[in-house]
Amino acid sequence: MATYPIPKFHFRVEWGGTRIGFTEVTGLEVSTDVIEYRDGASPEYSKIKMPGMQKFGNITMKRGTFAHDNEYYNWWNTHALNTIERRDITISLLNETHEPVVVWKVKNAWPVKVQSTDLKGDGNEVAIETIEIAHEGLTIQND
Repeated sequence: MATYPIPKFHFRVEWGGTRIGFTEVTGLEVSTDVIEYRDGASPEYSKIKMPGMQKFGNITMKRGTFAHDNEYYNWWNTHALNTIERRDITISLLNETHEPVVVWKVKNAWPVKVQSTDLKGDGNEVAIETIEIAHEGLTIQND
C-alpha cells in the first residue's frame, strides 16, 4: 500500500467557538533567534551558537465576501486605546474523512490589518476579503 502526502486544500478554521470557511491561510511559521557567544578564554577561534527567543510570523487568512457578514470588522472594531479582544484560533488540516491530521493552535491572536476586496468592472472573480493577525504563540500537533 502506497502512502501519500496530505493535500493542503481541505482545512478548517475555528475562532471564538465559530467555524469560518477560508480559501487561504498563510504565515503558519515559527522561528528561533540565534545567539552567538564567545568566551575570551575559549581555545576556539569562533563563536558558539545557542537558541534564543522564538518569533511568530503574522497569519493571513482570506475568504469570500458575504452579504451581512461583518465578522472581520466586528473583531477589528474591538480596538480601544491599547486593548483589543484576543482570540485563540485553531487551524486544522483534514483528511478524507474530515478528521484533523495536523492542527495549528494560535494563542492570543488579534487583527492588525483588514482588507476589503478589490473591485474590477470587467472581472469575473469572487470578492475576497483578507484579515492579518498577530499572535503570541503557535503550536503544531501532527497526529
